[in-house]
Amino acid sequence: MADLFLTLGTALKWAGLVLSPLLLLPFFVLVMPKPLGAWSERLIKIIDRTSQIALTAAKRLAVIMVLAQLAVILGRYVYGWSATWLNEIVIYSFAGMFLLAAAHALKADDHVRVDILRTQMTLRQRALVDFAGIYLFVLPICALILWSAVSPSFVRSWAQFEGSRESDGLPIYFLFRTLVPVFAGLVMAQGLAEALKVALRLRGLRRLDEDEPVRSGVG
Repeated sequence: MADLFLTLGTALKWAGLVLSPLLLLPFFVLVMPKPLGAWSERLIKIIDRTSQIALTAAKRLAVIMVLAQLAVILGRYVYGWSATWLNEIVIYSFAGMFLLAAAHALKADDHVRVDILRTQMTLRQRALVDFAGIYLFVLPICALILWSAVSPSFVRSWAQFEGSRESDGLPIYFLFRTLVPVFAGLVMAQGLAEALKVALRLRGLRRLDEDEPVRSGVG
């Protein structure tokens, strides 16, 4: 079983390397906007839809977290009872909520910005800053997280279906660890989508002040 998951892990890494040139697509869009514009719009829709699905899952985890935390409080302070598995539900759902919603937050521009000069920039300058930020920070950091997350210990965790270290904990620790590479993959994909949007805006296939295709451009 361990050898099987090790093989799958290695295959996933190589698949990532093979697909990595796709991250350069926004640069090609800047050079050849017309032939690549329609294809880029379809890819953007797929990635945006995936981020929306992940956000829906995050919302459901938020509800689970609130209900589990309420059960922890009632059990501890009203009935004098506690359980590790219930506390782990709170921890896992809390982490999953943020990790799964991160990509949609990037799409909605809800992440905290430290660009104090942004308000003084033109729309084109803002687009250029966003493009540079994606390639200097978002994509490299996500690639590093993704590469380091799929490690031999991660593979062993799946091979053993690793559970909680506590006797009454949840037997799904291997799934909890999987949230990290899933987070990195979602944010990396959304970063690609945002870079494509910027490239299309810079080449006039999207309006600079809106996030939709122009009527005469890509539909």
